[in-house]
Amino acid sequence: MMPLAVPDAGVGHDPWWVILIKVLFIFVFLVVLTLFNIWWERRVVARMQHRIGPNVHGPFGLLQSLADGVKLMLKEDLMPKGVDKVVFVLAPAIVAIPAFLTFAVIPFGPTVKIPGTDVYTRLQLTDLPVSVLYVMAVASIGIYGIVLGGWSSNSTYSLLGGLRSSAQMISYEVAMGLALVTVFLFAGSLSTSEIVAAQGHQTVHWFGASIPLPGWYAFLLFPSFVIYVISMVGETNRAPFDLPEAEGELVAGFLTEYSSIKYAMFFLAEYINMATVSALATTLFLGGWRAPWPISLWSGANSGFWPVLWFMGKLMCFIFFYIWLRGTLPRLRYDQFMKLGWKILIPVSLVWILLVATVRAVGRETNFSRTTLLVAAAIVLVIAIVSMFVPAKPKPEKAEVADGKDFDAFAGGFPVPPPMAVTTPSQSKTDDSLSKEGSRG
Repeated sequence: MMPLAVPDAGVGHDPWWVILIKVLFIFVFLVVLTLFNIWWERRVVARMQHRIGPNVHGPFGLLQSLADGVKLMLKEDLMPKGVDKVVFVLAPAIVAIPAFLTFAVIPFGPTVKIPGTDVYTRLQLTDLPVSVLYVMAVASIGIYGIVLGGWSSNSTYSLLGGLRSSAQMISYEVAMGLALVTVFLFAGSLSTSEIVAAQGHQTVHWFGASIPLPGWYAFLLFPSFVIYVISMVGETNRAPFDLPEAEGELVAGFLTEYSSIKYAMFFLAEYINMATVSALATTLFLGGWRAPWPISLWSGANSGFWPVLWFMGKLMCFIFFYIWLRGTLPRLRYDQFMKLGWKILIPVSLVWILLVATVRAVGRETNFSRTTLLVAAAIVLVIAIVSMFVPAKPKPEKAEVADGKDFDAFAGGFPVPPPMAVTTPSQSKTDDSLSKEGSRG
């Protein structure tokens, strides 16, 4: 007979064999998910470009990614001259290992009973009071692998790609961290399982009417959700923010000198990081493993192994969003990309944190509805963001007048061409002589 209520097994009380099964499941899950995502990306982009995509190896070409992985493992492993061999070999491992570790605190579902046993366990490897900070701390270690890989390659292109990646990931980690502060303010915890529990259904009393709303923070904290989504694309070096691997100016960036299995480890880490930030977005903003409305009206939607299905559906929506961006948008210029992070996302995040903290304080001290105040704050923030994109009135250009002196290209220490609007006496003499010679010819 089944108990009336499923006991909460918590974390840290599982037998050793249950922990081993969870570790193996996460490892196999991430590897298989990477193979599937590579195939899916190639198929979706092919459809967008009116092509067929992989369709030969296996049903619908599903084994194409596995064939590519085996090919990379069996290819000759080249070691360029002049590289720092120890760092060159360790860099891919420094990138790949943290990518697997981040999934340790992601909840896949509630407490369930393992089939064939009397053991109850939570569908999560472990949980910490600061689980979200753990994910961001471990994920940031991958930056060192990319920088060291670019530096140890003894190549200008690789070094520039590594420096670009470090600047890019640090910049957008700041915006990503600030976007999560409002989630911590509302959930009252940094634990991933408690944040999921805090996003249950809620009833909003607005102007005397009771309105049932989903408790997802993607709706309640919409500006934070938008900032996080933009930041996670920049954090994972994906198009249109894949500037560290820009083929036009850097060949392949920090990957230029890598081949065989070491290249495959960088590739694996990139796709696992995509899954990590997508799983974190699902957990923090889309209710985690909780069923979406109206499926949640079914009493058994959030029990048993059904929540794993809802979690995977939300996760794959974010992966599709990644693929959609890659097949749609062109690559940004690097200065535009850094301007977006430092001059727009970070200031907007700080203002939004201030507004949310004010709403929380006012709602605690007065009888005003926190939801009403939060909606008003979001409207103010949207108006401020829109005003930032309004083009300024162009200033009239002043014509520069030559002062009669010859232009010195080396005046600042570096050779520079003369300004287009300035015509120096030496230039005018040269132009006159050229015109006379042309007329004589």
